Amino acid sequence: MVTISLPNDQRAQLRKCLRGAGRREIGGILMGEQVAPDHFRIVDFSVDETTGTAAHFVRSPDHHAQALDIFFRKTGSDFKRFNYLGEWHSHPSFPVRPSHEDVISMQSLVNGERDIDFSALLIVRLRYFLHLEAVAYMFVRRAAPANVALTI
Repeated sequence: MVTISLPNDQRAQLRKCLRGAGRREIGGILMGEQVAPDHFRIVDFSVDETTGTAAHFVRSPDHHAQALDIFFRKTGSDFKRFNYLGEWHSHPSFPVRPSHEDVISMQSLVNGERDIDFSALLIVRLRYFLHLEAVAYMFVRRAAPANVALTI
């Protein structure tokens, strides 16, 4: 099983973003560090705070490509250790499980023309302005989505 760790500083930043967005869905990409075989740590994430609505989020590819470029420069382009890990978005008014549209989108990402073998999907929700609910799924090329052990 794959494990993804969400460190305290990243949790705090997510909470801040979610409070600012209120009932609007927001999201972006996850950038991670491989700390052991099948164990990744989220070290940064992008946020597109402008395109979400109360029930829908679509990320801006240009905005997130820029975030990846900055991340790769900061990590010395050490792609074996630091790389794109996946996508994230909030479900402020819905349970933290992927919608049918989320699953289709992630499957097309890993099975499409991009050279991505796998991608995580992190869905988050802020409860009572403080408690972060989160669930992660792993999408692998030509495989069914699988739950991820998420440590927060």
